[in-house]
Amino acid sequence: MEIEKQLEIIKRGAVEIVSEYELEKKLEESKRSKRPLNIKAGFDPTAPDIHLGHTVLLRKLRQFQELGHRVIFLIGDFTARIGDPSGRQEARKQLTKEEVMKNAATYKKQVSKVLDMDKAQIIFNSEWFDKMSGLDILNLTTHATVSQMLSRADFKKRLSKNEDISLLEFMYPLLQGYDSLKLEADIELGGTDQIFNLLVGRDIQKDFGQPQQVIITMPLLEGTDGQQKMSKSYGNYVGIDESPKEIFGKIMSISDELMFKYYDLLTDENVEAVKLMHPKEAKLKLAQLIVEQYHTKKDALTARTEFERVFSQKETPQDIPIYKITPAKNKLIDILLDSGLVKTKNEARRLIKQGSVWLDDLRIEKEDALMQNPGILKAGKRRFLKLEK
Repeated sequence: MEIEKQLEIIKRGAVEIVSEYELEKKLEESKRSKRPLNIKAGFDPTAPDIHLGHTVLLRKLRQFQELGHRVIFLIGDFTARIGDPSGRQEARKQLTKEEVMKNAATYKKQVSKVLDMDKAQIIFNSEWFDKMSGLDILNLTTHATVSQMLSRADFKKRLSKNEDISLLEFMYPLLQGYDSLKLEADIELGGTDQIFNLLVGRDIQKDFGQPQQVIITMPLLEGTDGQQKMSKSYGNYVGIDESPKEIFGKIMSISDELMFKYYDLLTDENVEAVKLMHPKEAKLKLAQLIVEQYHTKKDALTARTEFERVFSQKETPQDIPIYKITPAKNKLIDILLDSGLVKTKNEARRLIKQGSVWLDDLRIEKEDALMQNPGILKAGKRRFLKLEK
């Protein structure tokens, strides 16, 4: 493919490229030498689910695959035990090796829904970090200065509030940069909050006499709340392994404004053409497209039909799970949690406080209310439970 066309595809949705000139030169050299470029993106398995926020980078990796380049999906099983400080207002909770590896196993399965696994290389960074001595790690610290680390925006913000920053957090960008050195990365992808770490990677490659990687940053995808970036810890995520019904309903809950960003970053649709559609129809189409990507066309059509039947015609879903109430298991908050309608008691309390919990046509306003009669329990807009004795 001509370099101009490659650049057009690569630049779609990207926020920043450091530098576009270097990128063009690398593409030209790749074409001349018939050597695919090494395209790296790292993912720390800090939670078991890959969500739509992750797929912004994964889709860009897929585009590089289709352009004939070598994609490296780096699982940061070592670095996940430290925790990336990017965008954080406090230190991340450290995970055990067992927790990380359990999450990593689900990543490998889920990423196959986006990448062509026959053309992708999955690598764990413990492959080299577990072999390094304490002296090796300490030598790595000579490639950055304290003043350089303190210039980092999120560290500056925490310092201004007299919040602690551990030396361990200073290590993270160096370790991520060392990944690029070991993988001989030509290009590294990351979110806009990753720019500091990505630049450190360029510095380390230069220090070791290796050609510097080009950096491509992609936007952070806001979650269903439209405020925070998509994250499981914020409860605003859409997991690609969730059921078609759940994915469809979550997409339908986003704002019209956010919908266009989802179109741009999560689909190949022409956004300007989408803006000519009625907003409701555009959102239904978006939800159907996304379900189709991670399930099947049949699943997507079924999810849409069910959504329109329930929410347009105000009907009750057909496949409602059944919950048997007993004298020992009849308190509202316990039923919501035990049935899986909510993940935590705090979520249940929030829904009750918002007036979003109903038994048939009766709004339930107390978390300790006793459910003594059969009926349809509804929590929020999309969650139903059939109570039986």
